[in-house]
Amino acid sequence: MARMVLTIGLLATLTGFAATAVSAQRPAGYPRSYDTLIESARAERQVRIYGNADRAELLPVVAAFRKRYPGITVLYADLGSTEMYRRFVAETRARRLSADLVWSSAMDLQVKLINDGFAQSYASPEKPALPAVSVWKNMGFGVTAEPIGIVYNKRLLPPARVPRTHAELEALLRTQRTALTGRVTTFDPSRSNVGYLYLSEDMAITRDTRSLLEAIAATKPVLSRTSEPMLRGVAEGRQAIAYNVIGSYALERASTDPRIGVAFLKDYTIVTSRIAFIAREAAHPAAAKLFLDFLLSREGQSLLAKRSLWPVRTDVPARRLPAAQARPIRVGPQLLVTLDHLKRQRFLRDWTALLANGAFSR
Repeated sequence: MARMVLTIGLLATLTGFAATAVSAQRPAGYPRSYDTLIESARAERQVRIYGNADRAELLPVVAAFRKRYPGITVLYADLGSTEMYRRFVAETRARRLSADLVWSSAMDLQVKLINDGFAQSYASPEKPALPAVSVWKNMGFGVTAEPIGIVYNKRLLPPARVPRTHAELEALLRTQRTALTGRVTTFDPSRSNVGYLYLSEDMAITRDTRSLLEAIAATKPVLSRTSEPMLRGVAEGRQAIAYNVIGSYALERASTDPRIGVAFLKDYTIVTSRIAFIAREAAHPAAAKLFLDFLLSREGQSLLAKRSLWPVRTDVPARRLPAAQARPIRVGPQLLVTLDHLKRQRFLRDWTALLANGAFSR
């Protein structure tokens, strides 16, 4: 993803604000000590964020944050998850100015950064409103709850034939193998961290995933490193169906492109989250805390919900899956398992054999 920097805010002289003005800005229900945090953030005057949410998703959020906390500039660098990880680590180790807040959909890489000591602890006032699975060690905060689904071309796959479960998807791929050869697309786990993560979650949820992946492999699938080529291929009719696509991106595309449809499989749907943490060496830690709290607040979550990023809070009106269908990925150390080098090598070796032979090595 090309790097873009979004700057919204005002570099203003912060003297002359009365104490009553500070208190008036403190969100309802927050402790009085938050006034000191606001004053410190005003003195810092900016917050630097590395993220991979699209710029359009953040514009309303940043505008509302600026209205609540005038004088604090938001510098947002839109980076790919792998680039973000490498850049943040390199800058931090070299003691160069880097992000204050790191916010990424690569859940495993975010947990690794936290586990490796790159984050600082923060007891957000919004924590009690968050699901327990979305917070780890008061360091990693899941901000969204985004389902992973399938995308299909409406002309090539009429609504009556759209699979509603993983078993139905496998049956479709097997019975229509000839027609679907070269017309199925999914992430390449050898080049995509999130693609590897989603397949790992599939395998952990059910052993039937092996049979489904064999059916996918038999169609000679088109493999992709990112979501965009998959969405474009399905929209243009070069592919009929895409598996394990990030739902937020797919729904945003479908809202303006009538050629594609999106479905979330009813037997289970993986739900992923964009994890945010405050950098241990943040140059503007107070402003980072303010922005994180705003992202997690009812107002911030409602603004995300108006676009395509499903909120993690359940007290915000938004589209969400039935509890029995959703399989949220917990924010926590179990995500480190997917980064184990030997485990990854073994999986990718089996994946390569599957593509070549149509079956996992046993």
